[in-house]
Amino acid sequence: MQKLIKRRSTEAAFSSDAVPPLLARIYSARGVSDERELALTLQELLKPSMKGLPEAASLLADAVVADARILIVGDFDCDGATSSALAVLALTAMGARQVEFLVPNRFEYGYGLTPEIVAVAAEREPDLIVTVDNGISSIEGVAAAQALGIAVLVTDHHLPGAQLPAAEAIVNPNQPGCDFPSKNLAGVGVIFYVLNALRRELSQIGWFAEAGIKEPNMAQYLDLVALGTVADVVPLDHNNRILVEQGLQRIRAGVARPGILALLEVAGRGRERLVAADLGFALGPRLNAAGRLDDMSIGIQCLLSDDLLTARELAVALDDFNRDRKAIENGMQREALQMLDGLEVGEDGELPWGLCLYDARWHQGVIGILASRIKDRHHRPVIVFADADDGTIKGSARSIPGLHIRDALDAVAAHHPELLHKFGGHAMAAGMSLAKDDFAAFASAFDNEVRRQLNNDDLQAVVLSDGMLSDAEFDLGLAHQLRAAGPWGQHFPEPLFDGEFTLVQQRIVGDKHLKLVLAPEANNQLAIDAIAFNVDLEVWPSPATTRVRAAFKLDVNEYRGRESLQLMLDYIEPLD
Repeated sequence: MQKLIKRRSTEAAFSSDAVPPLLARIYSARGVSDERELALTLQELLKPSMKGLPEAASLLADAVVADARILIVGDFDCDGATSSALAVLALTAMGARQVEFLVPNRFEYGYGLTPEIVAVAAEREPDLIVTVDNGISSIEGVAAAQALGIAVLVTDHHLPGAQLPAAEAIVNPNQPGCDFPSKNLAGVGVIFYVLNALRRELSQIGWFAEAGIKEPNMAQYLDLVALGTVADVVPLDHNNRILVEQGLQRIRAGVARPGILALLEVAGRGRERLVAADLGFALGPRLNAAGRLDDMSIGIQCLLSDDLLTARELAVALDDFNRDRKAIENGMQREALQMLDGLEVGEDGELPWGLCLYDARWHQGVIGILASRIKDRHHRPVIVFADADDGTIKGSARSIPGLHIRDALDAVAAHHPELLHKFGGHAMAAGMSLAKDDFAAFASAFDNEVRRQLNNDDLQAVVLSDGMLSDAEFDLGLAHQLRAAGPWGQHFPEPLFDGEFTLVQQRIVGDKHLKLVLAPEANNQLAIDAIAFNVDLEVWPSPATTRVRAAFKLDVNEYRGRESLQLMLDYIEPLD
């Protein structure tokens, strides 16, 4: 679909003698107003002021000292995997001898600490369950655990509902009454803070000296924190950028978990030049594929492995899962697009504003990715449903700016309490379940709620640009400078520029990627390589097109030891 290119506002007017003017303008557009916001050392991390943190540290310290059995219950995505691995590794390093993890199979037990997963957990006879990246909505699950005499510590970052579980302790920056300044921590960031508090607690009571254990340096786990933070697409505020940058520095230096190094190998990414986007687009999907198609335990075992050869074997298995996931996704996407072609449109001739799709054959583990693809293609909130094993259907939602998807579902539930069985999520993504027979009624209710909250302008896809570049700024040195100026990510996006170009060459590579040579219209002698991934093959290549408008990032392409400038196109449209 055609997008509107808008220039970012730079009203913050950040300036510094140490920062070049172009980069200062880019930082200004991202809300940076003080040079201290660019300091990414661990000394700048927010102090541990989260509600429930002292109680959590005390609970864990008592468990470690008493040699209690601790069971980590995680989520089945990359954030959950890194959180689980971090908890097991750090607790073991602090002297806990009986630490295990359990990740619910999404197809059998669903999300979170459900009563059903508590029953499975009880077979291991834990004294304490610690949830990571889940649990804030597990009212019944926590009660079921406590009825069996199992204490529960909830660590989570998802938005809570009206009622909180009656756990022994809850740490979640988004819970009511928590004054921690950043609400954007991923689940792995929350458990990192909890484990740091535990280390302080154990140090204060003299545990490390008494047990003859070297007090662990928690910075050694920042590679896991960085991976989970980026992969979960949480906003990269200053605190999260510190966590990510510190983790990236360690991975680049080779001071990382063997599993992360092995995943980099199978993804073909060199650790020395690693950036945040590599974590999100290369490592995250491979870990997520295990949870989507099979069992996230494989991903956690990869991260836990201390042996590089074993980690490589597991990384290869994860890579195979990811290939299978791509094949399944491509088939589902073709079917969804055919479904959209035959969908009855409204009186205005448009698709529903809140778009719901369902097919009994679709894979439950891949519907979130499909929802994201359709959302990007049609720029409207999308929920994709698949059959669950219990006779219901499960949906995965993706939203657009302007619509908080969890709040929208909450509104639907308030007006139609009979429809949604359960739901939860964030501003931009959510999950839910409902009866199969209620799909049509829910689809209508969701569309009505989206129309109530959005207007026509919200359905216009917008590309936010940092402006045009001069001929001199199409420069390999500037590309390197921008690459090093991150980490870039959600709510702190990598610099994106726009311009009009003469299209010199175009061809498809790798099935659906468009390789181009472009020349700025003001200087047709300046030929620059460019690439656009996953283009619409019904539009490209376009032999009749000689001019294009594009939004692009400056990238460093390395081939056979030689570096060159390349434009990574986020958006391209023909001008003739």
